[in-house]
Parts: sequence; C-alpha cells; structure tokens
Amino acid sequence: MKLVIKLLRDIKQSIGQFVAFVLVVAVGAFFYTGLVTLSDNLSAYTKVYFKEHHLSDLNIYYSQISKQDVARLSEMEGINKIEGRYTFDATQAFEDYKATLKIHSIPVKNEINTPTMMEGSIPSKKDEIFLDSHYAKEHHYRVGDEISIRTDEKNFKFTISGLGENVEHAKKNEIQDHKTYGIAYIAEETIPEIVNGFYYNEIMIDAKEGYDSDKLGKAIEVQSKQKQLTYLNQVSKERTFNYSKIKQTIYNNNLMSKVIPLVLFLIEAIILFLTMSRIIDSQRNQVGIMKALGVNNRSIMLHYMGYPVLVGILGSILGCALAAIVFVPLVTASNARAYSLPGIQFSLSLYSILPPIIFSSAFGLLSCYLSGRSILKERAAQAMRPKPPKTMKKLVIERIPGVWSQIPYSYKLILRNIFLNKQKALASSVGVVVSTVLLITAFGTQTALQKVANQIEDVYTYDLKVDYTMGTSPGTIKLFGIQNSYDLSTFPVEFIKDAEKENATLVVTEQENDLIHFFDENDKRIYLGNNGVLVPKSYADKYHISEGDIIQIKFTAPELKNKAVDMKVLKISTQYSNPSFYSTSAYLKSFDIDYSPTSLLVKADSSTDLISVRNFFEQDHHADTIADKNDLKKSAQYILKQNSFIFIMFIICAVILSFGAIYTISSINIYERNRELATLKVLGYQKNKINRLIFLENIILTAFAVIAALPISGYCFEIIVNSLSSTHQQIPDKLNIFTILVSIIISFMLTILANLLLRRKVTKINMIESLKSIE
Repeated sequence: MKLVIKLLRDIKQSIGQFVAFVLVVAVGAFFYTGLVTLSDNLSAYTKVYFKEHHLSDLNIYYSQISKQDVARLSEMEGINKIEGRYTFDATQAFEDYKATLKIHSIPVKNEINTPTMMEGSIPSKKDEIFLDSHYAKEHHYRVGDEISIRTDEKNFKFTISGLGENVEHAKKNEIQDHKTYGIAYIAEETIPEIVNGFYYNEIMIDAKEGYDSDKLGKAIEVQSKQKQLTYLNQVSKERTFNYSKIKQTIYNNNLMSKVIPLVLFLIEAIILFLTMSRIIDSQRNQVGIMKALGVNNRSIMLHYMGYPVLVGILGSILGCALAAIVFVPLVTASNARAYSLPGIQFSLSLYSILPPIIFSSAFGLLSCYLSGRSILKERAAQAMRPKPPKTMKKLVIERIPGVWSQIPYSYKLILRNIFLNKQKALASSVGVVVSTVLLITAFGTQTALQKVANQIEDVYTYDLKVDYTMGTSPGTIKLFGIQNSYDLSTFPVEFIKDAEKENATLVVTEQENDLIHFFDENDKRIYLGNNGVLVPKSYADKYHISEGDIIQIKFTAPELKNKAVDMKVLKISTQYSNPSFYSTSAYLKSFDIDYSPTSLLVKADSSTDLISVRNFFEQDHHADTIADKNDLKKSAQYILKQNSFIFIMFIICAVILSFGAIYTISSINIYERNRELATLKVLGYQKNKINRLIFLENIILTAFAVIAALPISGYCFEIIVNSLSSTHQQIPDKLNIFTILVSIIISFMLTILANLLLRRKVTKINMIESLKSIE
C-alpha cells in the first residue's frame, strides 16, 4: 500500500510529465480505435448489404433480347438466378442546369439488385417511378409528386411511388453528385412506351455459390453469339464502378488502420522505453532506500511497472473516448458524402480499447524490466550512492589550437555536458527525431492531397466540355466567342501486363490540343505525339513501365470487338486524379481503328462570351452533357474534403505527440541534473543564465535531431503515400521544401514551449537538498 502511495506521490510531483505521457498514449489509441472502427464497420456492413440485396455477379448487355431468350439462358450451368431489364438515360431540365437520370425497369419478381425502401412502394403501374432518396432530397421531391423526364426527344411524366437506395448504385460517380445525377426505376409495363415494343437490353445474373463468374461470362458470350443474339458487352461485379470503388476504399482503410496506428504505437514505444529507463535510473537512490527498508526486488519492480500500466490504461480510455466523440461523427459524415449506404452506423467496440492498453503497457513493462534489473542487482548501500562522475576526455574541438579558449564559458559547459552524457543526449534526440518525422509526414501528406486538387485546374484549361449523345459527334463549329476547340473521344480499355489485367481509359484527341496539359514527374510539360501513347505514372510505377516500352491495350467497347493492340510508350505522365492513357487520333488510326470523337473541349475568348457559347451548346439537341470549370473545382474540393480531415487530425495529434515527447524528456533531463544546476546556482549563476544554458543545449540537440530526421521522414512519407496510392489514384511522392521548413519550425517552437513551461522546475531546485552527499 505504501508503494502505491509513493507511486501517486511521484505522479503528483511530476504531473506535467505524467499528463504528457497519457496524451502520447491517447494519440495512438485515438487513431487505432477510429480507423479500426471505420474499416471494420464498413467492411462488415457492405458484406451483409451486398448479400441481403443480391448484388449481381454479372451484367450482360445486348442491343435487345426477348423474355424467351432470357429464359433459355437461365438453363445454363452456373446460373442461380437471372433477370432481364431495360436501361436507358434520361434528362431532367431545371432553371439553370440539367440533371441526368439512369433509369432501369424493375422486374415483377425482383430478386437481384433489390432496392432498399425508405418511403412509399415499388412502381407497379406504367406511370410510376421510384427515385433514389438523395436525388429526391436535392430537388425536394416527395412521394406522390409528379416529375417530367426527356429521352430520345420524347417527354414523359411519372408520379413518384417510392424513395430509396439500390445496392448497385451505392457509389454513383467520383464525386457522388446527387444534384445532377440520379437513379430511378420504372415498372416493366412502361417499356413499350419508351421503346415502342417489349424487350430488354441488359440481363443481371446471380451466379451459383463458388462458380467462376469469368468462366460463366465467357460461356454466355459464346452461347449468345451461337444463338445470334445482339450481344454487346459484359461487366463482372468486380469491374463495376460501384463495387470496385467500395472495395478499394475498404482496402485503403484497412491498410491505414494498420499502418498509421502502428507508426504511432512504435513512436509511443520508443518514448515510453527511453523515459521509463531514465525515470528508474534517476531514482536509484530511492531504490536503494527501499531495499534497505526490506522491500523485496519483486515489489520494487512491480511498483515501477505500475506507472506505465496506469499511463496505458488512462491514455487508452482517453483516446477511445475522444475517438467516439470526434472521429466517429467525422467518419459518419464523410461516409455519407462518399456512398449511399442506408442505415450504416459506426460504433466503437469495447474490445478496441484492449490493443492500445496491451501495446503501451507491454513496452512500459519491458523498459522497466530492462532498466530496473541492473539496479536491483546492486546492494542497498551501493544503490543509494550516486553514480560516480564519468571521466571526461578532451573534446576534438579542445585539441584545435586557439579555438577552445575563444569559446564563452557557458558554451563550454553545454558542449561538455552533451559529450559527457552521450547516451542521454541521444535519448533526448531520439524523441525529437521521432516528433519531427511525424510532423513532416503529416504535413507532407496533407500538402500532397492539396497538390492533387490543384493539379486538376493546371491540367484542364478549357472552359467547357461538351459530351455528345451516342451515335453523334461534334462537327466543325465556327462561333463568335470561341478561342479554341478540340475533339476528344474516350475508350474503355483493358490494360494487359503478362497475366494481369486492369480496367483503364484511353483518351484520344488531336496532337495540337493545348487545352489539356501534361507533366512529367518533375512538373515539366510534355506533349502528345503521333508515334506513341502517354502512360499514367501510377500504372508505370505498379507495372514497371519505362519510356520506349511496348504495352498491350485491349479495347472493350462492343463495336471494337475486344481488339488488342501493342502500343509504344511515348512518355510517362503524372496524373493525380482519374489517370488515363492518352493518344493522338493519328496514332489510333495506325491500328486501323476509326476515330469518332464524342466530346468537344471549348475555350471561350472571355467570361462574357462564355455565357453565349454555353447557351449555344445547350440549344444543340445532340449535346448530352455540358461540364465547366466549376465541375472540375467540385471534384477537387471533394478529394480534399474526403481525405483532409484524417490528416488534419493526424497533424494535430503529431503536434501533441511531439510536445509530449519533448516535454517529458526535457523534464527528466532537468531532474537528472538537479545537482549540477544547484551547483551553478551556488556559484552565483542567475536564474535566467541557467535557463539560457538549458535552452541553448535543447536547441542544439533539436538541431542535430532535425538533421537526422530528414532522411527518415522521406522514407516514412513514401510508405504512407504508397499505401494511399493505386493505379486509379496517384499521390505526389515528393516532399517540398516549404513542408519540411514548416515542420522544422514547429519542432523548434515545441522545444521552446517545453523550455518555457519547465522554467518553473529550475526555479524550484532546492540547493541544499540537491547538494547533499551520501558520503
């Protein structure tokens, strides 16, 4: 019991140090519980959601297919369920913009891709429509309201029968834009009014458990061609935008939930190990007194082990509580912006508190054991004596004639103390090194995300992008107010490297197109050529592609009949968002592939002319969608909004962790040097002079630590960037000077703040007590 009271007294005497310790542990627990909650909850929810609503394993597309043909396909091996539907795009006009609706017919007995009802009912009559709830909310629609849509130059009116979400459209598009893009479902009996007949153009397939979807897809393709059905294309579940994006997010979250907490826990472990070692070493005389009073070694060891265990428990509880209050609400809001997952909830598991407690306590216990066992082996009388002073050899600088004599006495004291206590100086430096690495990594990642957003406007310099309806293309346009305009076409392709395949996009445009800029890894402009293709750096890094290599591209568009070509790599292009392969129309034609542009990029003479130019294209009935710079900015803002909150919190936690490390180690430094500092006070050194000595010494140690931290920071930053990057999302992997300077300045500011807060400890040094000798 007395040892428990001593432990509480020790904590009270150094309450600042104890609080700093608790905050260090709380930071790791905060990120661990928050990221694990995000990863586990999202993964578990989507697994159940996809299964309960029977997300289709395959979607097969035809020009048209009858109900009887669908029934015949259902007899094929490997098919559990099959449903046909008709899918088309429609537009809805509002005051100053148009919205696009992806509309599916819904089977009478719907068992695949079943909707989640929020309100109302499934459409059962030909004039009823089921809207996705987010689109309805954006436009203030309710059940019973009437809406008008336009498709194939015909207008239709529907009454909203219900609102909800569908499992196949949990992720609509890159920025989850509910205002200009929505999903809707109509009853099967409405199909004849839309297409003047009854047929499907898409079938959904639920494969039997364990059956290979790719094998099934190939069999259906062969069967369709044998039966002379108008087969176009097929997409497996894994290749759909919705499923692949969610799985990529789950993978990234899972990786982050391991990488970031592991880094933080290792930093905590280093700080705990260094600090606990020095706490026990600084209390060797108290260990001797306890041994002399008859306390056994086991009890003494358990006494000191109580400190890190208490720190671990309190820090973990605080971190988990903060995660529940701060992290979980932010994650919930972020997930709501990114996906349409009805009813998903993020809640902390009580078990998530255990790993931070176990991890932090284990390292604290280990440091106590390794530090305490040598002291406990000593006899009581020997332990009560202070360690004899180390023999001081001449410094290298002392041996240089005329240099040492010119150095002021205060600086001589600092240099002698640093080199006399190399291990202590190293321990202090390690804390600052770790803190600086954390700050540079956190600021570097946030700056990288900002660069991703900024590059969008640097790359795309056009004012308008006009996409034309299928089967039409932009002609020669001569309109007043247009400075430049260039054709563009986008092809869905499959990138093939050995046995690996990956969905990608090939953008084909004119060589002279200067409305899209390309940059290499050094941010230097590169240009399109008629003798090769520009390859995104994200693909080049993953598949080890170099300039001059030959790559294989397979065109997956139905009209190109899966034609595969070998293309030469012209240059490697840095593309942070939506990386695509770029080629000229002339290079495409060299493979006997017709170039039929589907979009037009337009640059207006002025902002005034832009209004009239936009009005012109809005009147063009062949124009499908019109996007401008605001759409690009939305995309950039979405990227920042979705990712920045984690790294802003990471920066805040890095600052807390850094301050905790610097304050704790500096506090122990002062405690260990009580005798030396008391001697200086007796010799007449003023309080300010002593504070200045400690301050300068800490600044010198921080400077050395910062230099050592720079190469380590680059390595840690690279690990974080690699874990966040993929072929479809490149993150800049270079640290800029500004980020490094800001991090270094913060490290020095934290050192200065710690020194200011520790001035009180120097003032409180009792000269008589500190100079008492055991002899």
